[in-house]
Amino acid sequence: MAAATLFRSRFAALAAAALAAFTVAACGDDEPEPAAERPAQSATDLAAIKTYLLDHTRRLVADTERLRRDAETYHALARSTDFDYAALLAERGPEARKLVERLQAGHRRANPSYEEMEGVVAGVPELADFDVIIDAGGDASDPENAVPFSLRTPAGRTFKQPGNFFYLVETAAFGTEPRFAARGVEPDLDGDGRTEFGEALPDADFLVTAARAFAGNARELDAAARRWSPSESDVFNALVVMTPTMSEYFEAWKSSRFVAGSAATAKAFVSASRLEDIADILGGLVVIYDTVQPRIAQASGAQARQTGRSLRDLRDFAARLRNAEAGGRRFTAEQAETLGSDAQEQAEAIAGQVSQAAGRLEIELPEA
Repeated sequence: MAAATLFRSRFAALAAAALAAFTVAACGDDEPEPAAERPAQSATDLAAIKTYLLDHTRRLVADTERLRRDAETYHALARSTDFDYAALLAERGPEARKLVERLQAGHRRANPSYEEMEGVVAGVPELADFDVIIDAGGDASDPENAVPFSLRTPAGRTFKQPGNFFYLVETAAFGTEPRFAARGVEPDLDGDGRTEFGEALPDADFLVTAARAFAGNARELDAAARRWSPSESDVFNALVVMTPTMSEYFEAWKSSRFVAGSAATAKAFVSASRLEDIADILGGLVVIYDTVQPRIAQASGAQARQTGRSLRDLRDFAARLRNAEAGGRRFTAEQAETLGSDAQEQAEAIAGQVSQAAGRLEIELPEA
């Protein structure tokens, strides 16, 4: 999705619920506290948010550079057999298996490096294009939401608007997108006579192209983050836009292998459960909120505390689900639907409270 469209759709979805959500806040906090109970007006110190962002952009740069190096090594391995993948399996199968496993592990490592900062990147208009390119954009089959780039491989093939970079590397490394897989072979990497989930032989020409571009865009995001001067409008907007996105993440989780198992049709979200992403995103939003809570307290200290508790409760709720799943619990599609609805309702109330506080503090948010 183009960044402006992504931003408008998320903001518009919130707008109708924002004021109504605030009215359910506890303790009559819709009235400002007496002046004697409020701290003096002052600008928010946003340095901690930028530091948090830069810590994560550096991590993503390092993670995507490792992915690029492994993809280069895999490309060189495939080239050694003149891109004859049957010969590659027969002659250098153990090396190929090791590299594929490294690529899969590299994707898992990079995932939280981005998800933990996605609330800032996707919620700040100046940076939101990178969310589309790196993590949120679709392919050419969905023109409204498609990424704004195409890829041309060393062999001269062009992949028009193929999808975001996390999707490209994940589906190539795990073999869930046939377009990005080596043709004409069954990738039985462990030699047991079966090709099971996770056994994959990526098309080296495509994979190295995607990995190079992924690493390049991570560097561009890091540079843009360094140039970014955070404003109160930016960070309040990130909370208002990114908190009420729970339903879309739970829906993706419901249709993934982590809930649907082998019947899943989704090609993505096989590397890490969407519950991990939800918990990571909410953790980042808590970091943002903790920074601006003193500012919100200038409108209402009680409301600021209540909203903070609600957001931390939502984060902890997601973390408990993540931990339960990691411990072996399997959720049904019906449970995922209910949990997602509950989380979305809580998230909309939180975002509505933040939006109302921004209005009271005369902090302008970008228009939908």
